[in-house]
Amino acid sequence: MNKLTKVGLSALCGSLAAVSNANAGDMTVTGGVDMSWMSLGSKSTTGNPIGMGSNLTFKGDGELDNGWTFGVTVAMLNNDAYSNTAINIDMQSLGKLNFNQGDSGNGIDALDDKMPTAWEEPWGMGLGTGIKLVSGIGPQNNAQYTTPTFMGTTITVAAAPDMGSADVSDKATSGQTTDSTGAGYDATINVNPSLGTEILSGLNIFVGAHYTKNYVDSTPGNDTYEGTGGITFDIGPISLGYQASGVSTGKNTTASDVDWYKNKAFGIAFNINDDLSVSYGKHESRQGFVNPNDTESVNLEVESFQAAYSMGGVSIRLADTEVDNAAYQVETAGLYDKEATVLSVSLAF
Repeated sequence: MNKLTKVGLSALCGSLAAVSNANAGDMTVTGGVDMSWMSLGSKSTTGNPIGMGSNLTFKGDGELDNGWTFGVTVAMLNNDAYSNTAINIDMQSLGKLNFNQGDSGNGIDALDDKMPTAWEEPWGMGLGTGIKLVSGIGPQNNAQYTTPTFMGTTITVAAAPDMGSADVSDKATSGQTTDSTGAGYDATINVNPSLGTEILSGLNIFVGAHYTKNYVDSTPGNDTYEGTGGITFDIGPISLGYQASGVSTGKNTTASDVDWYKNKAFGIAFNINDDLSVSYGKHESRQGFVNPNDTESVNLEVESFQAAYSMGGVSIRLADTEVDNAAYQVETAGLYDKEATVLSVSLAF
């Protein structure tokens, strides 16, 4: 049996060579740099407002004799920091498999905020909002299966053998852990119910759920549950969206434990032309405790106006963002009500 001939994909030889012969693959490198200027509100100290981020992505792909294709992606972020590695196998009519290490965005993590935006999520603009959204198995080593799309419907199921364990290399395990979490499981459904009419072609409905088995002093009912659902609709140059999500933490040891988070989000984006777009987004999150009589729940709110303009490989983005009660803390001395204006220039190659 022939081996993979592309050196850059040698990490796949052990698993894929046992399945079928493979043709030589290709390896590409893409990347970019982001430069930003951030101005915080009068209640905060900006410090050095200049930020810079660099990104490199290595991608390799190949094809098996039976027509299946495979690919590997290794992402590096700021300061040459490792982000994640993903191995994808496209089995055509049988669906797709994804094996992911790092911050994968698999499972319900892909649905944490699906609202239309010109640039970033409202809570992702460097204000340190501390908002608690659904994440599921996304941050863990996991495997995901995606069904072929049928009548506009795509389903994913994903699992992480041990939530909270560290990433490990091949032929190794994370070792015996002393944390209280077991395996985690996610499922998502995305539906584009066009029903043969042009006006509904931009409609998407999505739902997702997560479950983690927890072990806390053998107390029953302390498993973690997460769920989300929403709708987006594109009509001409306008995109609209609304979603709700919730997290049941399973923590119930003391009255002051955080019992749940409930979130709702809204977004609207307008593509003025092929290069220029503007958007408004708002996300609200409420934190609740085991005994609300002992600790009062807190509302966190963040909203953002954004604009983005592209010229070939250059993108210029502007965001004006405000957050109230960041980290679910009631405002004191300007610590938790914040605002920021961010100007960013991105160069892609």
